[in-house]
Amino acid sequence: MTTAMPETGHPDAAKPLLLLVGSGGRIWREYVLRAIVTRYRLHLLCPAPPSWETPYIDGYTVVDTLDAAAMTEVARAHPEGFAGVLTYEETRVEAAADLATALGLRTSPRSAVSACRDKYLGRQALERAEVPQARSIAVAGLEQAAEAAERIGYPVVIKPRALSASCGVTYVAGPEQLEEAYREAGRIWFDEVPRSSAPILVEEFLDGPEISVEAVCRDGRITVLFVARKELGYAPGFEEVGHLVRADDPLLRDETLLGVLQDAHTAVGLTDTVTHTELRLTADGPKVVEINARIGGDRIPYLGGLVTGIEIGLVAADLAAGAVPRLGTADSAAVAGVRFLYPECDLRLESIEVAEDRLPAEIHEVAPLADPGKELWLPPVDNARSRFALVVAVSRTEKDCTAALDAAAAAVVARGTPLS
Repeated sequence: MTTAMPETGHPDAAKPLLLLVGSGGRIWREYVLRAIVTRYRLHLLCPAPPSWETPYIDGYTVVDTLDAAAMTEVARAHPEGFAGVLTYEETRVEAAADLATALGLRTSPRSAVSACRDKYLGRQALERAEVPQARSIAVAGLEQAAEAAERIGYPVVIKPRALSASCGVTYVAGPEQLEEAYREAGRIWFDEVPRSSAPILVEEFLDGPEISVEAVCRDGRITVLFVARKELGYAPGFEEVGHLVRADDPLLRDETLLGVLQDAHTAVGLTDTVTHTELRLTADGPKVVEINARIGGDRIPYLGGLVTGIEIGLVAADLAAGAVPRLGTADSAAVAGVRFLYPECDLRLESIEVAEDRLPAEIHEVAPLADPGKELWLPPVDNARSRFALVVAVSRTEKDCTAALDAAAAAVVARGTPLS
């Protein structure tokens, strides 16, 4: 265990000190830390010494961030008390909740966070509360999966029970596609994800546009921050290839959607956290796909900040510290979008070429996501990690934003050697 402490007389010493559990990748989370440190100091708990995070932290401790007891020992040994605990890493939300509870700090109950982490536990909680959602059955083998699919009725969706980023999620039109989809759901796994005795879910397919909603839940009541419209690709998978956030999205005032969201948070028992909820807008109304007890990924909250000025990092930090988050009001019709770029075929990346003169004025950012030498395997082999770049656009209308993203996607090209 290694701890690095700040020098005495730190100019920001008057700011409250928070414990941050894990930090994620720079391209995905730096905007969160940049906002937090305008009002708070951060002590990072991390599995390895920090790199890009260094300018944003007051100190750090190398510790197993999946071990709540070890992190609690670190926190209690620190010479200064902590005002709050927060994390935005999916695999660490349960340990962070345990840590905050042990320190007597604001958090949602471990049981509620677990119901978000384990998609089937969440499904059961929503079912008991009669929240609109997809029917779901957890299975332990292909034979059980076939029986579950027949019971639900095709088409169905096969998905891992505890992964994220649409990994291993497949649309199954009929029995002839079930075995391959089941095998794909079981193939993709990560060391930090626990396996259950029934690790695969067979679910009802929900037709209609898919959205995600960022919200802050305080004392059990939610306030919606942003709505993102998803762009999906690589069927029969559900790869998230882009998102669009509109500051004045009419769904922000949709009473039916707001009611479903509040009921979902209440059903799983969330009290104090920032959440990322995914839903489908079906012909029968909005239905929950899943609810997550963390800040959303894929730069979605960053898009929301661009068009509303709401910094979700500060919202999460205020909440963790027991303060009422300062949300403000958005008076804008602006639209922001992100598009993720994939190679035309599986390849070993050699370079990323950007035709600057072909980038529209609406393009806010072009960011590489892969270094030369990386092998990029298209979904479903490698899902989100096959992205080689992202582009962000900001404009006044959805049409202009989409057109700018299309133009930028054509101007940013991956060069490399095709993989057989």
